[in-house]
Amino acid sequence: MLSKIMRSVSDFWDSKIPEDVDEKINTFKDKCNDWGYSDWGYSLDWLKRETAVSNLLRKKYFRLDEIGLENIPTDKPFMLIGNHSGQMAYDGMLICTSLLMEMDPPIFIHAMVGSFFASSPVYSILMPRLGQISGTPENCVKLLEEGHPVLIFPEGEKGGGKTIFDRYKLMNFGMGFMQIALQCKVPIIPFGFIGGEEMVPSFSRMEAVGKMVGMPYVPLAPAGPLPLPTKCSVYFGKPLVFDTDPLDDDGVKANVDKVKLEIRQLIDEGLENRTSIF
Repeated sequence: MLSKIMRSVSDFWDSKIPEDVDEKINTFKDKCNDWGYSDWGYSLDWLKRETAVSNLLRKKYFRLDEIGLENIPTDKPFMLIGNHSGQMAYDGMLICTSLLMEMDPPIFIHAMVGSFFASSPVYSILMPRLGQISGTPENCVKLLEEGHPVLIFPEGEKGGGKTIFDRYKLMNFGMGFMQIALQCKVPIIPFGFIGGEEMVPSFSRMEAVGKMVGMPYVPLAPAGPLPLPTKCSVYFGKPLVFDTDPLDDDGVKANVDKVKLEIRQLIDEGLENRTSIF
C-alpha cells in the first residue's frame, strides 16, 4: 500500500516537471547508466524533481540575482568557494540550481557536505541522489580529476550555523581546499552570498541539543528550519589561479587568505548594493 502511494506521488511530481528543467538535466544523460544513475550516485529523476522545486524557490521565493556568471568556466573543472549561511544549506541549493539553469551549457556541480550527514537515515539516501558528496579529500580530488566542478564552503558547519550575532562574519577557513586546488591545478571561483544570514535567523546554536540528535548544532530560530522569503543575491568573482607548492604551508595559508579577502570584498559589495532584506 505504501509503495503504491509513493509511486502515485512520484508520478504526479514527475508530471509537473517544467520543460526547461527537463531539458537542462537531460543534457547529463550521457554521464548516466540505463537506469539514469551516474557513477557518483546521482539520479536524473531525483535531480529533476528537486530542481523543479528549488528553481521555483530561486525565482519566486528568494528572487535570487546572480552577478558575475560570466566568470564561471564552462570548459574545465573548478572549485567554487564562498561564505556559508542559511542553517540548512539553502545557499548551496540555490547556487547549484543557478549553475544548472542559467549556464549554457548547464553545469552540474557536486557540493561537498559534512560527513555527519552520512549518519542521517533520510539525508544519507537523498544526498548522493542529488549529487551531494561527503566532503572527504579523496572524493574531492577524484571529482576534479574526472573533470567535475565542486562547491566547497571552507567555513564548514561553523559558517552555516552562524547566529545573528555573527551575521556576514567569515569564520576560519581550513587549508584543505587550497591544497587540493594546487594538487589538481584547478582555478578557484570565489563568491559572496547575500541573504542567507536572514533566511533562518538563529539566536543560538544549541550545540548540546545537537549532540543528542547526532548533529553539530540545532538552530534556535523563530520558524525552526523554515526559511523566510529573503531577497538573495550571489556575486561570483574572477577565477583565481595559484601555483604554490601544496606542501608549502606558509604559501598555502597566504593563498587561503587571498581567497578569503576576495570573498569578503564580494560580500561587502553585495551588502552595499542591497536595498532591502526582503
